[in-house]
Amino acid sequence: MNMMKLGCSVGAIRKSIATQFAPSNGALSRELFGLQFKNPVGLAAGFDKNALYLTELEALGFGFVEIGTVTPKPQAGNEKPRLFRLPKDKALINRMGFNNDGVNVVAQRLKEWREKQLATGNRQLASRNEGIPNSNRPAQTEDTHSPLTIDHSRLIIGGNIGKNKVTPNEDAWKDYEICFRALFDCVDYFVVNVSSPNTPGLRELQEKDSLRKILSHLQTINQQESGTETDRKPKPILLKIAPDLTPQQIDDVIDLALEIKLDGLVATNTTISREQLHTTDAELQAIGAGGLSGAPVRLRSTEIVKYIHQKTNGQIPVIASGGIFTAEDAKEKLAAGASLVQVWTGFVYEGPAIVKNICSGLSTNRP
Repeated sequence: MNMMKLGCSVGAIRKSIATQFAPSNGALSRELFGLQFKNPVGLAAGFDKNALYLTELEALGFGFVEIGTVTPKPQAGNEKPRLFRLPKDKALINRMGFNNDGVNVVAQRLKEWREKQLATGNRQLASRNEGIPNSNRPAQTEDTHSPLTIDHSRLIIGGNIGKNKVTPNEDAWKDYEICFRALFDCVDYFVVNVSSPNTPGLRELQEKDSLRKILSHLQTINQQESGTETDRKPKPILLKIAPDLTPQQIDDVIDLALEIKLDGLVATNTTISREQLHTTDAELQAIGAGGLSGAPVRLRSTEIVKYIHQKTNGQIPVIASGGIFTAEDAKEKLAAGASLVQVWTGFVYEGPAIVKNICSGLSTNRP
Protein backbone atom coordinates (compact mmCIF):
# COMPACT_ATOMS: atom_id res chain seq x y z
CA MET A 1 0.00 0.00 0.00
CA ASN A 2 2.90 2.36 0.61
CA MET A 3 4.18 1.61 -2.89
CA MET A 4 0.65 2.32 -4.16
CA LYS A 5 0.69 5.62 -2.28
CA LEU A 6 3.97 6.58 -3.93
CA GLY A 7 2.65 5.64 -7.38
CA CYS A 8 -0.70 7.37 -6.95
CA SER A 9 1.02 10.62 -5.97
CA VAL A 10 1.81 10.95 -9.70
CA GLY A 11 -1.32 11.69 -11.71
CA ALA A 12 -0.32 9.70 -14.78
CA ILE A 13 0.53 6.61 -12.72
CA ARG A 14 -2.69 6.91 -10.74
CA LYS A 15 -4.72 7.02 -13.94
CA SER A 16 -2.79 4.04 -15.30
CA ILE A 17 -3.55 2.03 -12.16
CA ALA A 18 -7.23 3.00 -12.34
CA THR A 19 -7.38 2.03 -16.02
CA GLN A 20 -5.89 -1.37 -15.20
CA PHE A 21 -7.88 -2.22 -12.07
CA ALA A 22 -11.06 -0.12 -11.83
CA PRO A 23 -14.21 -1.70 -13.30
CA SER A 24 -15.60 0.27 -16.23
CA ASN A 25 -19.15 -1.13 -16.26
CA GLY A 26 -21.48 1.62 -15.07
CA ALA A 27 -24.40 -0.83 -15.10
CA LEU A 28 -23.29 -2.12 -11.69
CA SER A 29 -24.02 1.23 -10.05
CA ARG A 30 -26.48 0.90 -7.16
CA GLU A 31 -28.42 3.32 -4.99
CA LEU A 32 -28.75 2.51 -1.32
CA PHE A 33 -29.39 4.71 1.75
CA GLY A 34 -29.85 7.60 -0.69
CA LEU A 35 -26.24 7.16 -1.82
CA GLN A 36 -25.00 6.24 -5.29
CA PHE A 37 -22.44 3.41 -5.20
CA LYS A 38 -20.51 3.09 -8.48
CA ASN A 39 -20.32 -0.67 -7.90
CA PRO A 40 -21.43 -3.02 -5.11
CA VAL A 41 -17.94 -4.11 -3.99
CA GLY A 42 -16.52 -2.34 -0.95
CA LEU A 43 -13.59 -2.73 1.42
CA ALA A 44 -14.57 -3.72 4.95
CA ALA A 45 -13.43 -1.85 8.03
CA GLY A 46 -10.11 -2.81 9.57
CA PHE A 47 -7.93 -2.43 6.47
CA ASP A 48 -7.72 1.34 6.12
CA LYS A 49 -8.31 2.07 9.79
CA ASN A 50 -6.92 5.61 9.65
CA ALA A 51 -8.15 6.78 6.21
CA LEU A 52 -4.61 6.79 4.83
CA TYR A 53 -5.19 5.07 1.48
CA LEU A 54 -8.47 6.38 0.07
CA THR A 55 -7.00 7.66 -3.20
CA GLU A 56 -5.18 4.37 -3.72
CA LEU A 57 -8.24 2.24 -2.92
CA GLU A 58 -10.37 4.34 -5.26
CA ALA A 59 -7.83 3.72 -8.02
CA LEU A 60 -8.24 -0.03 -7.39
CA GLY A 61 -11.94 0.33 -8.16
CA PHE A 62 -13.66 -0.06 -4.80
CA GLY A 63 -17.22 1.24 -4.84
CA PHE A 64 -16.96 2.17 -1.18
CA VAL A 65 -14.45 2.01 1.65
CA GLU A 66 -15.25 1.68 5.34
CA ILE A 67 -12.60 3.36 7.46
CA GLY A 68 -11.95 2.50 11.11
CA THR A 69 -12.80 1.14 13.53
CA VAL A 70 -12.21 4.63 14.95
CA THR A 71 -12.30 5.39 18.68
CA PRO A 72 -12.43 8.76 20.50
CA LYS A 73 -8.86 8.58 21.76
CA PRO A 74 -5.93 7.13 19.83
CA GLN A 75 -4.86 3.68 20.98
CA ALA A 76 -2.04 1.34 20.07
CA GLY A 77 -4.10 -1.83 20.03
CA ASN A 78 -2.97 -5.23 21.23
CA GLU A 79 0.62 -6.42 21.36
CA LYS A 80 2.24 -7.68 18.18
CA PRO A 81 2.23 -10.13 16.49
CA ARG A 82 -1.54 -9.76 16.11
CA LEU A 83 -2.31 -10.70 12.50
CA PHE A 84 -1.80 -14.23 11.16
CA ARG A 85 -2.38 -15.96 7.83
CA LEU A 86 -3.90 -19.42 7.62
CA PRO A 87 -3.10 -20.23 3.97
CA LYS A 88 -4.45 -23.80 4.21
CA ASP A 89 -7.86 -22.30 4.96
CA LYS A 90 -7.62 -19.03 2.97
CA ALA A 91 -8.21 -17.28 6.26
CA LEU A 92 -6.77 -14.74 8.67
CA ILE A 93 -6.80 -14.45 12.44
CA ASN A 94 -6.44 -10.98 13.89
CA ARG A 95 -6.52 -9.46 17.34
CA MET A 96 -5.67 -5.90 16.35
CA GLY A 97 -7.67 -4.28 19.15
CA PHE A 98 -8.98 -1.11 17.47
CA ASN A 99 -5.54 0.37 16.84
CA ASN A 100 -6.14 3.82 15.35
CA ASP A 101 -5.02 7.45 15.44
CA GLY A 102 -8.15 8.68 17.25
CA VAL A 103 -11.25 10.29 15.79
CA ASN A 104 -9.96 13.88 15.66
CA VAL A 105 -6.91 12.97 13.57
CA VAL A 106 -8.96 10.73 11.26
CA ALA A 107 -11.66 13.38 10.83
CA GLN A 108 -9.09 16.00 9.84
CA ARG A 109 -7.51 13.56 7.38
CA LEU A 110 -10.90 12.88 5.78
CA LYS A 111 -11.65 16.60 5.45
CA GLU A 112 -8.31 17.23 3.76
CA TRP A 113 -8.85 14.29 1.39
CA ARG A 114 -12.29 15.56 0.37
CA GLU A 115 -10.94 19.08 -0.21
CA LYS A 116 -8.12 17.69 -2.35
CA GLN A 117 -10.58 15.55 -4.36
CA LEU A 118 -12.81 18.56 -4.96
CA ALA A 119 -9.90 20.75 -6.01
CA THR A 120 -8.58 18.08 -8.39
CA GLY A 121 -12.01 17.56 -9.90
CA ASN A 122 -12.51 21.29 -10.41
CA ARG A 123 -9.15 21.59 -12.16
CA GLN A 124 -9.96 18.68 -14.46
CA LEU A 125 -13.38 20.11 -15.22
CA ALA A 126 -11.93 23.53 -15.99
CA SER A 127 -9.29 21.99 -18.24
CA ARG A 128 -11.86 19.95 -20.15
CA ASN A 129 -14.15 22.96 -20.56
CA GLU A 130 -11.40 25.32 -21.67
CA GLY A 131 -12.42 27.07 -24.89
CA ILE A 132 -16.01 25.80 -24.72
CA PRO A 133 -18.73 28.47 -24.41
CA ASN A 134 -20.62 28.31 -21.10
CA SER A 135 -23.88 27.41 -22.83
CA ASN A 136 -22.28 24.34 -24.43
CA ARG A 137 -20.42 23.05 -21.37
CA PRO A 138 -21.54 19.67 -19.97
CA ALA A 139 -23.25 19.63 -16.60
CA GLN A 140 -20.91 18.99 -13.70
CA THR A 141 -22.90 15.91 -12.74
CA GLU A 142 -22.51 14.32 -16.18
CA ASP A 143 -21.05 10.82 -15.91
CA THR A 144 -18.21 10.50 -18.40
CA HIS A 145 -17.04 7.20 -16.87
CA SER A 146 -13.64 8.79 -16.48
CA PRO A 147 -12.06 7.63 -13.22
CA LEU A 148 -10.93 10.14 -10.64
CA THR A 149 -12.87 13.14 -11.94
CA ILE A 150 -15.48 15.06 -10.03
CA ASP A 151 -18.26 14.02 -12.41
CA HIS A 152 -17.48 10.33 -12.06
CA SER A 153 -19.41 8.47 -9.34
CA ARG A 154 -17.42 9.32 -6.26
CA LEU A 155 -16.02 6.95 -3.68
CA ILE A 156 -18.48 6.41 -0.82
CA ILE A 157 -16.86 6.49 2.63
CA GLY A 158 -18.27 4.66 5.63
CA GLY A 159 -17.22 5.44 9.18
CA ASN A 160 -16.92 2.42 11.47
CA ILE A 161 -16.99 3.59 15.10
CA GLY A 162 -16.21 1.88 18.40
CA LYS A 163 -15.26 2.49 22.01
CA ASN A 164 -11.86 2.80 23.61
CA LYS A 165 -10.61 -0.24 25.48
CA VAL A 166 -10.45 1.67 28.79
CA THR A 167 -14.06 2.89 28.53
CA PRO A 168 -16.41 0.80 30.71
CA ASN A 169 -19.41 -0.64 28.90
CA GLU A 170 -21.86 1.48 30.88
CA ASP A 171 -20.20 4.57 29.37
CA ALA A 172 -19.76 3.12 25.88
CA TRP A 173 -22.59 5.28 24.46
CA LYS A 174 -20.48 8.36 25.17
CA ASP A 175 -17.62 7.07 23.00
CA TYR A 176 -19.98 6.32 20.12
CA GLU A 177 -21.46 9.82 20.43
CA ILE A 178 -18.02 11.46 20.32
CA CYS A 179 -17.08 9.56 17.16
CA PHE A 180 -20.46 10.17 15.54
CA ARG A 181 -20.33 13.93 16.05
CA ALA A 182 -16.68 14.23 14.97
CA LEU A 183 -17.18 12.26 11.74
CA PHE A 184 -20.66 13.52 10.84
CA ASP A 185 -19.47 15.83 8.07
CA CYS A 186 -16.65 13.52 6.97
CA VAL A 187 -18.35 10.22 6.08
CA ASP A 188 -21.37 9.14 4.04
CA TYR A 189 -22.69 6.51 6.44
CA PHE A 190 -21.91 5.08 9.88
CA VAL A 191 -21.41 1.53 11.12
CA VAL A 192 -21.62 0.87 14.86
CA ASN A 193 -19.16 -1.86 15.77
CA VAL A 194 -20.06 -3.83 18.88
CA SER A 195 -19.05 -7.19 17.41
CA SER A 196 -15.26 -7.27 17.38
CA PRO A 197 -13.94 -10.08 19.58
CA ASN A 198 -10.67 -8.22 20.24
CA THR A 199 -11.82 -5.58 22.74
CA PRO A 200 -12.65 -7.18 26.11
CA GLY A 201 -16.37 -7.08 26.86
CA LEU A 202 -17.31 -5.33 23.61
CA ARG A 203 -19.59 -8.11 22.37
CA GLU A 204 -21.67 -7.76 25.55
CA LEU A 205 -22.96 -4.55 23.95
CA GLN A 206 -24.78 -6.70 21.38
CA GLU A 207 -27.40 -7.48 24.04
CA LYS A 208 -30.69 -5.79 23.23
CA ASP A 209 -30.84 -3.26 26.09
CA SER A 210 -27.23 -2.15 25.64
CA LEU A 211 -27.71 -1.80 21.90
CA ARG A 212 -30.93 0.18 22.32
CA LYS A 213 -29.18 2.73 24.53
CA ILE A 214 -26.35 3.30 22.03
CA LEU A 215 -28.38 3.25 18.81
CA SER A 216 -31.38 5.28 19.98
CA HIS A 217 -28.99 7.93 21.31
CA LEU A 218 -27.19 8.10 17.97
CA GLN A 219 -30.49 8.41 16.12
CA THR A 220 -31.44 11.33 18.36
CA ILE A 221 -28.13 13.06 17.64
CA ASN A 222 -28.57 12.24 13.94
CA GLN A 223 -31.77 14.28 13.83
CA GLN A 224 -30.21 17.10 15.86
CA GLU A 225 -27.11 17.33 13.65
CA SER A 226 -29.06 17.25 10.40
CA GLY A 227 -31.55 19.80 11.68
CA THR A 228 -28.98 22.50 12.39
CA GLU A 229 -28.55 23.42 8.72
CA THR A 230 -30.91 23.03 5.78
CA ASP A 231 -28.37 21.22 3.59
CA ARG A 232 -27.42 18.61 6.20
CA LYS A 233 -29.32 15.34 6.05
CA PRO A 234 -29.36 12.51 8.60
CA LYS A 235 -26.57 10.00 8.03
CA PRO A 236 -27.43 6.33 7.45
CA ILE A 237 -26.63 4.28 10.57
CA LEU A 238 -25.87 0.57 10.32
CA LEU A 239 -24.96 -2.05 12.89
CA LYS A 240 -22.25 -4.66 12.36
CA ILE A 241 -23.03 -8.03 13.92
CA ALA A 242 -21.02 -11.13 14.77
CA PRO A 243 -21.46 -14.50 13.02
CA ASP A 244 -21.56 -16.15 16.45
CA LEU A 245 -25.00 -14.79 17.46
CA THR A 246 -27.76 -17.26 18.31
CA PRO A 247 -31.05 -17.13 16.37
CA GLN A 248 -32.67 -15.41 19.37
CA GLN A 249 -29.93 -12.77 19.44
CA ILE A 250 -30.34 -12.17 15.70
CA ASP A 251 -34.11 -11.80 16.23
CA ASP A 252 -33.39 -9.23 18.96
CA VAL A 253 -31.15 -7.30 16.58
CA ILE A 254 -33.84 -7.38 13.87
CA ASP A 255 -36.54 -6.20 16.29
CA LEU A 256 -34.33 -3.38 17.51
CA ALA A 257 -33.31 -2.38 13.99
CA LEU A 258 -36.97 -2.05 13.01
CA GLU A 259 -37.89 -0.27 16.24
CA ILE A 260 -35.11 2.33 16.01
CA LYS A 261 -35.32 2.52 12.21
CA LEU A 262 -31.74 1.56 11.55
CA ASP A 263 -30.77 1.96 7.92
CA GLY A 264 -29.14 -1.46 7.65
CA LEU A 265 -26.94 -4.21 9.04
CA VAL A 266 -23.44 -5.40 8.19
CA ALA A 267 -23.24 -9.20 8.37
CA THR A 268 -20.81 -10.33 9.53
CA ASN A 269 -17.72 -9.57 11.58
CA THR A 270 -15.04 -12.17 12.39
CA THR A 271 -15.78 -15.36 14.31
CA ILE A 272 -14.25 -16.84 17.44
CA SER A 273 -15.06 -20.34 16.15
CA ARG A 274 -12.23 -22.64 15.03
CA GLU A 275 -14.36 -25.46 13.67
CA GLN A 276 -13.49 -27.50 10.56
CA LEU A 277 -10.17 -25.81 9.81
CA HIS A 278 -7.31 -27.46 7.92
CA THR A 279 -4.80 -25.58 10.06
CA THR A 280 -3.66 -27.90 12.85
CA ASP A 281 -4.65 -27.47 16.49
CA ALA A 282 -1.01 -26.95 17.38
CA GLU A 283 -0.72 -24.09 14.90
CA LEU A 284 -3.95 -22.55 16.17
CA GLN A 285 -2.78 -22.77 19.77
CA ALA A 286 0.50 -21.10 18.83
CA ILE A 287 -1.43 -18.25 17.19
CA GLY A 288 -3.81 -17.80 20.12
CA ALA A 289 -6.94 -15.67 20.42
CA GLY A 290 -8.43 -13.47 17.73
CA GLY A 291 -11.19 -13.16 15.17
CA LEU A 292 -11.17 -15.57 12.22
CA SER A 293 -12.06 -14.22 8.78
CA GLY A 294 -11.99 -15.49 5.22
CA ALA A 295 -13.26 -18.63 3.51
CA PRO A 296 -14.28 -20.51 6.71
CA VAL A 297 -16.79 -17.74 7.55
CA ARG A 298 -18.45 -17.69 4.11
CA LEU A 299 -21.33 -20.09 4.68
CA ARG A 300 -22.23 -18.80 8.14
CA SER A 301 -22.20 -15.22 6.91
CA THR A 302 -24.45 -16.16 3.98
CA GLU A 303 -26.84 -17.99 6.32
CA ILE A 304 -27.22 -14.88 8.47
CA VAL A 305 -27.73 -12.61 5.46
CA LYS A 306 -30.43 -14.94 4.16
CA TYR A 307 -32.07 -15.23 7.58
CA ILE A 308 -32.27 -11.45 8.04
CA HIS A 309 -33.56 -10.92 4.50
CA GLN A 310 -36.29 -13.55 4.83
CA LYS A 311 -37.26 -12.59 8.39
CA THR A 312 -37.73 -8.94 7.43
CA ASN A 313 -39.01 -9.46 3.87
CA GLY A 314 -36.08 -7.36 2.72
CA GLN A 315 -37.05 -4.39 4.92
CA ILE A 316 -33.55 -4.08 6.35
CA PRO A 317 -30.76 -3.67 3.77
CA VAL A 318 -27.72 -5.85 4.46
CA ILE A 319 -24.09 -5.31 3.51
CA ALA A 320 -22.56 -8.79 3.36
CA SER A 321 -19.04 -9.43 4.57
CA GLY A 322 -17.37 -12.79 5.11
CA GLY A 323 -15.46 -15.11 2.80
CA ILE A 324 -15.86 -13.20 -0.44
CA PHE A 325 -12.99 -13.96 -2.82
CA THR A 326 -14.63 -14.37 -6.23
CA ALA A 327 -17.63 -13.25 -8.27
CA GLU A 328 -19.35 -16.52 -7.33
CA ASP A 329 -18.92 -15.72 -3.63
CA ALA A 330 -20.37 -12.25 -4.21
CA LYS A 331 -23.30 -13.68 -6.21
CA GLU A 332 -24.03 -16.06 -3.33
CA LYS A 333 -24.33 -13.14 -0.91
CA LEU A 334 -26.40 -11.02 -3.29
CA ALA A 335 -28.71 -13.96 -4.03
CA ALA A 336 -29.17 -14.42 -0.27
CA GLY A 337 -30.49 -10.87 -0.08
CA ALA A 338 -27.46 -8.64 0.37
CA SER A 339 -27.54 -5.20 -1.25
CA LEU A 340 -23.76 -4.71 -1.27
CA VAL A 341 -20.70 -6.80 -0.43
CA GLN A 342 -17.41 -6.11 1.33
CA VAL A 343 -14.06 -7.84 1.01
CA TRP A 344 -11.11 -7.88 3.38
CA THR A 345 -9.36 -11.24 3.65
CA GLY A 346 -10.18 -11.84 -0.03
CA PHE A 347 -8.31 -8.63 -0.89
CA VAL A 348 -5.24 -9.94 0.94
CA TYR A 349 -5.28 -13.32 -0.83
CA GLU A 350 -6.58 -12.33 -4.29
CA GLY A 351 -4.69 -9.07 -4.70
CA PRO A 352 -5.42 -5.71 -6.34
CA ALA A 353 -7.58 -7.09 -9.17
CA ILE A 354 -10.27 -8.47 -6.84
CA VAL A 355 -12.80 -5.67 -7.44
CA LYS A 356 -12.42 -5.81 -11.22
CA ASN A 357 -12.66 -9.61 -11.23
CA ILE A 358 -15.78 -9.66 -9.06
CA CYS A 359 -17.47 -6.90 -11.06
CA SER A 360 -16.63 -8.65 -14.34
CA GLY A 361 -18.29 -11.80 -13.04
CA LEU A 362 -21.33 -9.91 -11.79
CA SER A 363 -21.71 -8.17 -15.15
CA THR A 364 -21.94 -11.43 -17.05
CA ASN A 365 -24.72 -12.85 -14.87
CA ARG A 366 -26.29 -10.37 -12.48
CA PRO A 367 -28.25 -11.96 -9.60
